[in-house]
Amino acid sequence: MNKRLEEFFAVNRKIAVAFSGGVDSTYLLYAAVKAGADVKAYYVKSVFQPGFEFEDAKNVADQINCALSMIEADVLSDERVKSNPPDRCYYCKQHIMRAITEAARNDGYDMVCDGTNASDDADDRPGFRALGEYGIRSPLRECGLTKEDIRKASREAGLPTWNKPAYACLATRILMGETITEEKLEITESAESILHGMGFRDFRVRMRGKNALVQLTEKQLDEALAREKEISEALSDLYNEVKIDGSPRISS
Repeated sequence: MNKRLEEFFAVNRKIAVAFSGGVDSTYLLYAAVKAGADVKAYYVKSVFQPGFEFEDAKNVADQINCALSMIEADVLSDERVKSNPPDRCYYCKQHIMRAITEAARNDGYDMVCDGTNASDDADDRPGFRALGEYGIRSPLRECGLTKEDIRKASREAGLPTWNKPAYACLATRILMGETITEEKLEITESAESILHGMGFRDFRVRMRGKNALVQLTEKQLDEALAREKEISEALSDLYNEVKIDGSPRISS
């Protein structure tokens, strides 16, 4: 384990972790448990997360042998989230962090940590502001651990998430400024589930009106283009038209 991270847990012996089941929060949880800290994980479930994310989180928490609490959040009840402005992530993160800090404190955990790492660009993520407002600590970032460091350490630790693709919430599939509805999110989740079942990994299905724009990593693009007709037919009940993006960019 990273020496600075060991030192962090030597000082901070009781923490709650905002847990998504992704690469970063999984490694943070693992490191806390390995360091002998009193730690509990909190997963916030909303319409922005597909069902498999919670299942993955439960399985990983069980493997690490850490208690996991699931909290429901109605993020679309906030018009500032539903209307999908440029700073939607900030308002959504407020709901999530408020829910976690309240639940954690009720359970006796005064410090809440998240999996933000040293590679994350604060200027590119409106949600960072909410972390500061709720006093959320980011040990991986504080200790200088980059995404590459975390994947490497996760692999050495035998964590199943070491090569898990980054997964942005379903709201990112809808154009900024376009109202987010449960129906749109359900269509998106169904479409991505279908493509996952076809063997694709690390992709996004963007909603463009009643059409879909499928973005994949470069190494999957040739296969997707070769199977374009098959993909279009598979998604035909959800969209009028399906297009494979020849210039993939799936960072969010």
